[in-house]
Amino acid sequence: MRRARRRGLAHEAADRIRDSIFEGLLPPGTALREVELATSLDVSRGSVREGLAILEREGLVRSEWHRGARVIDLSPADVDEVYTVRAALERLATRTAAARATPERLTELSVLVSAMEQALASGADSATLLSLDIAFHDRVYETAGNSRLIRAWEGVRSQVYLFQLTRIRLGHAQYRAVVVEEHRDVVRMLAAGDTPRVAEAAEEHVDSARRALVRMLTDPAPDTPANTPD
Repeated sequence: MRRARRRGLAHEAADRIRDSIFEGLLPPGTALREVELATSLDVSRGSVREGLAILEREGLVRSEWHRGARVIDLSPADVDEVYTVRAALERLATRTAAARATPERLTELSVLVSAMEQALASGADSATLLSLDIAFHDRVYETAGNSRLIRAWEGVRSQVYLFQLTRIRLGHAQYRAVVVEEHRDVVRMLAAGDTPRVAEAAEEHVDSARRALVRMLTDPAPDTPANTPD
């Protein structure tokens, strides 16, 4: 792991640990020992402890009495819980955004979809595509303009990112095949003010990702060109 740039900062410790989780350096279920992390990051144990508390609030870390902290597991049950919550949030966010979308906001969303298309055409890695994907959804929530809804999204955002990274690693070709068109359809429906259809599309967008990841976790296929990670 990269060393923290400043000592004693819990948020920076959380950032470095989060990055390591996303990069697969700390796989699901890994024990997170304060002493080892403090040494690796060159920060105090107190900063690590506070950093782990931040990650626990994000849902990336679970702490148990006498067992310490661990990176969350990615079981089908975990996937079902997170994606079910996300589907409900996305349905509400897109319904609200459809009524409030300005030409400027729609342009921002279209630019992100174009960036996804360009990244796909240039052979960018899937992590780059996923960052654009998450940025797109951030803008949808901002367009909805509901502060409590945004906080609810932020509460599951890190877990969604980790789960989507896992989905891509297990079957990146399937993700790359649908990512641009699914988001372009959302922009079209938002621009048309088609509230019922965009809400249904957003919910199905999330549920299809849930089904794909659960299938990959319960019945992993052997490595093929279609599902070999970038």
